[in-house]
This record gives sequence, C-alpha cells and structure tokens, in this order.
Amino acid sequence: MATIDEDLSALERDIRQLKIEYDMYFGGGRKRPPTEIEWRIELIVKRYGERGGDMKFGQRFRFGNLAQTYAKYKDVFRKRTANREEGKVQRHFGAAAKAIEAERAKAQAAATASASAEAAKVFRVVCTAPEKEADKVEQLYEAFVRAKQAAGEEMGKMTHAGFNEFVRKKTKDLQKQKNCHEVEYVVETIDGQVKLKALVKS
Repeated sequence: MATIDEDLSALERDIRQLKIEYDMYFGGGRKRPPTEIEWRIELIVKRYGERGGDMKFGQRFRFGNLAQTYAKYKDVFRKRTANREEGKVQRHFGAAAKAIEAERAKAQAAATASASAEAAKVFRVVCTAPEKEADKVEQLYEAFVRAKQAAGEEMGKMTHAGFNEFVRKKTKDLQKQKNCHEVEYVVETIDGQVKLKALVKS
C-alpha cells in the first residue's frame, strides 16, 4: 500500500499529465478527454480530503496546494469544454501538434528542474522553545527526510521521536552555552550529502 508521500507525488504527476492531455484534446491531438487520469486524481483528492487528520503539517500543506491547483485546472477545462461543445474553438491541427510537443518538452524540463531544485533547496527554521513549537519541528523533520530521500540517503537509527528530542536538547544546550535566545536550524545538501546545522542567533 502506498504511503501518503507516495500518493501525493503520484497526485502531483497526474495533475501535470492531466494538463498536457487536456491541451492535446483541445488542440485536436486526441479524440477523447483524459477521464482515466481525472478519475485517479478525484479518488486521491476525495480520500485525503476526508483524511486530513492522518497527515502531518507538511503533507497537509502540500495536499492543499495540489488540490487548489487541480480545482483551478478543472475550472479552466470545464470552460474550454463548454466552448468546444458550442463550436467556439477553432482548431489548427499543425499549430496544435507543435504546441503539444512544446508543452511536453516544457513539462519534462520543469520536472527535471523541480527534482534538482528539491535536492539543492536549503530549508531554515528558527526555534526558541521546540517543545512548544511542534509545527516548526515537524517542518524541519520533513525537510530533513525529503532531503535525505532526494540524496538517496538512509535515515539510519534516527526516528521521528528521536529527532524531536535531538532538536529540543540541542536548542537548550546552545541557549545555555552561548547565552542566546534563538537557534536557527538549516537543512542543506552539500556535495550530495545532507547536513543539519544548528546556528546560534541573537
């Protein structure tokens, strides 16, 4: 059975593909609308729309963005379909074919760039009292896990609870040793290795 993160990644891919397939449909490159992809998307959106409580903060945020994007596309597709049925769409098959190929190439390039950006992205969060800042620690943990996955690294013995305890203890230790109030945690990938840094702030 797929994990929540796997389902969300599949949802993201399907939404991107749905737009490409609909552009082909409206351009005359395919005879029928991509109902199978749309059905898969609806299924996941409905499932996680009812299971919001099962998701972590970062997953809920990601799902919300994807659902919003899908709703926006769906509205556009509905209007274009209505125009098509009313005969308001003028087809230019040659131009449409070129546009479809360009859209495909653009989508592939965007997917590659997105993967590279995800791997190189630096995540920062400032903590003062981790035990009272569950959302911040959750975001930090998920950024750390995503970076590890993107770099192909294992989590090893680090558990979710262990990570939370590490952040709590590290923050307290640095506040005591350096006489500071805030500690900034940074997740970044350097030369293919994921680093978690704790920096003293004012």
